[in-house]
Parts: sequence; structure tokens; C-alpha cells
Amino acid sequence: MSDGRVHRVVIVGGGFAGLRAAKSLRSPAVQVTLIDRRNHHVFQPLLYQVATGLLSPANIATPLRTVFRRRRNVEVLLEEVVDFDLVGKLVRCRGRDFPYDTLVLAAGGRNHYFGRDDWEAVAPGLKSLEDATTLRRRILSAFEAAELEDDPEAREAWLTFVVIGAGPTGVEMAGAIGELARSILPREFRRISAARPRILLLEGGEDILSSFAVELTRAAVESLARLGATVRTGCVVTEVRPGLVAFRRGEAIEAVAARTVVWAAGVKGSPLGSVLALAAGSEVDPSGRVKVLADFSLPGHPDVFVIGDLAAYEATAGRPLPGVAQPALQAGAYVARLILARRRGRTPPAFRYDDRGSMATIGRNAAIAQVGRFRFSGFIACGMWMFIHLLFIEQCHNRLLVLAQWLRSYFTGARSARLIEGANGEGEVLLGSYGDDGVRIYPASASQAASGRSRPVGAGASTDEDGGPR
Repeated sequence: MSDGRVHRVVIVGGGFAGLRAAKSLRSPAVQVTLIDRRNHHVFQPLLYQVATGLLSPANIATPLRTVFRRRRNVEVLLEEVVDFDLVGKLVRCRGRDFPYDTLVLAAGGRNHYFGRDDWEAVAPGLKSLEDATTLRRRILSAFEAAELEDDPEAREAWLTFVVIGAGPTGVEMAGAIGELARSILPREFRRISAARPRILLLEGGEDILSSFAVELTRAAVESLARLGATVRTGCVVTEVRPGLVAFRRGEAIEAVAARTVVWAAGVKGSPLGSVLALAAGSEVDPSGRVKVLADFSLPGHPDVFVIGDLAAYEATAGRPLPGVAQPALQAGAYVARLILARRRGRTPPAFRYDDRGSMATIGRNAAIAQVGRFRFSGFIACGMWMFIHLLFIEQCHNRLLVLAQWLRSYFTGARSARLIEGANGEGEVLLGSYGDDGVRIYPASASQAASGRSRPVGAGASTDEDGGPR
């Protein structure tokens, strides 16, 4: 019940869940403080298009202050949260502390390397603009290095791209690399104009896109094949190091010489989830997500909520909410309604996740969509995918910019955001001496990658049986 004073809500994280919660708390009786260590919201489903030069970072990012410039009850702060005092009701940041009446943690997730965090420098994931621009630099630099390379085996290694993980992100990334190569190599390069880059998509399970119907996964595999991407299922990655990816498939262990590796195999919760769980005496699951109650609050702390990728919420027994945009948006809206209802002394209906379907795009006119019992593929699915994604991009002018780039690329094949930037010593990168993050690249030994193609690893190869996703 309202006591007449303004209710202070602190939201940590400006992703899908946190942004939706802040936008839904429109009551003047609520003062919202939105804290994020970045000043912008990123439309993550299109990060792979930044990584492959189709879109610019600004096309899919919006400053948080711009989103809330007309909302007097929302304060946006650029800070880094380090701890929580649940007894004193304080959010502790590096610069100062912030008091709250209700806390909403929506700090999102990060790439999960299954105990092999040393792989991250070689195989970056795709969770932020920094990740996307790093991958863009590596992919484009690989083409440039291949153009300079005289040795056929070394050139093949530069033109080999390995994507680990065949969920929607991995499939879309593999397809986008194929589209990029097909659009620029014949037109803009001379020495490698006839080359056919090798794109290898590795999946630990028995099939790609496991949440989709079988007929749609088959359509996706066919579309990937047309773009030059090879799908390998039942693979457990055992080693990732500069210039080499090794994986186990059945009893055989294979190695591929590849200069560019993309990680799309798993996500785990932000470290802030463990910090909050420790303060609250709550549990986290093996992926670092905080276990929450049916209303997203923590046991014993009805004024503390965890939403988005950081929440281990079971919509039905044994089936947690998927870590995609729709559950995050719905959770953010629900928690906002719950906070406002409590202020009025009411209890809203229980949260019920509305599964509005899944989509993935593989290339031009190649997409799949699953909405309830309906299945779509090809041009119709591609149109649905474009419409839905445009609908959820923040700001109208960003939607128009993205649509314009899509149409230009569709009709001309052009990709205007192919900029190599942000690395020091780029000449050394192109010559193959150092990675673009300062990591020394050692050439694979002859026994491991004599031709750059998959082959059994010798008995002396270094492998880790539990190093990769299962």
C-alpha cells in the first residue's frame, strides 16, 4: 500500500529486460534509477550483421539517455555495480551507493566457455558491440591476409572460418560470413577472387537449432550448404588456440587450421548474479543464473527481483525460460506491473510466458520461422523476420537506417560498414605474426594441419576431454 512518498526503484542493466521494466514504470509515484556500465542499449539479435559489415554499430545501438529524455521519473547513470547491501537496501557502485525500495537486477549474460576461459581471446563471442567490431576486424583482416598470402596452405587457413555452436546465433553468423564472402570476393579482390572460403559450423548436439521443428532445421542446413557452410554435429571442442581448432567426433579427434573462430556455444549469467545470490543467501544454477520464485523475486526478499538472461526461471517444471529477447521483455513488463500493483495494494495475476515463436535467418531469401504449430521457410519467413526485428529496434530513425541497408544489400550485395579499425600493429596481423588482440599466432604443426582440412590428431596432440560444450 502506498504511504504517500515516492517509491525508489533501482534497475541494474539496460538490456531488453531492464529497459522494458524502466519504460513500463510510468507512474509519477515511482522514481527509477537505471544503472549500466555502458551508456547505450544494444539490439543484440543484429550484432552478427555488425560483425559481417552489413550494419554499423550505431544502427543497432541507442543511448539510454535518449530513450528516457522525456521521462522525468527515470534517471540514467553510467556506473559499475560491485555489491549489494540487502539489509541497508543499497546498491554499491565504484563511485557511490544508491538506496532503493525495490531492486531489479537485469545484468544479462556473458559467453560461457565451459571452464576454458583461456579460449575467449582466440574465439570471441557475440554479446556486445565490442565483440561485434572485434569479429568484424578479424573476418575482414582474414580476407586481406589471404590476398597477400602466396602459400596455398596458409591462404586456406586464412579463408577457413569456424563457428562453434549451432543455435540461432551460430547459424546466422555462419550464413552471414558466407554471404559476405560471396558478395565481395569476386568483385573486389584479385588474387582470391575465385577462392571459396571454408565455413565450418560445429555443434555438440545431434542437430542444429534444436528448438525448431525437424523440417526447418533441414531447410537451414540446405541454406547453409548453398552459402558454402558445412555443418558438423556431435562435435565436442577439445582445443582452441591461435590458428587451430580441435574437436572430438565419436572416437576420432580432428583438427582444423583456422585463423578466425567465433564462439556461439553457450551463455552464462553475469558475475553480479553470484554477488547478489551470496548477499541474499540464494542459489545459482550451473550457468550462473539466479534461481527465482514465480514472481521473479528472491526467496525471503520480495523487494529484490532478477529478470532476463540472469534469471533461472522455470516456466514449466524442468523447462527454464530461454535466454532470448521475448522472455526478457515479458519479464521486465511483468515486474513493472507487479511493483505498481503493490503500490496500490493489489496483486496482479501470476506471470505466464507467452511463446510467440522463434526465427532465424541464414541468408538472402533464406530464413525459418516457427510460430505455434505453423512453420515457414524461405522468402515468407525472411519477410516475417525482417518485420519483427524492425519492430523491436529502438528509435524510428534506426529502423529506417537498418531497413535502407537491408534493401541496398538485397539488391546490390553492398556492405558499406566493412571497416577494419581498432587494432594496433595491423600490418603484423595481416602477415600472420600476431592476433589483433596481441595474441601470438603460432602456425599449426604439419601433423596437425598439413592442408588446413580436418584430419586426425596425432597421439601427442594436446586435448581436453571436458573442454567443450556437450
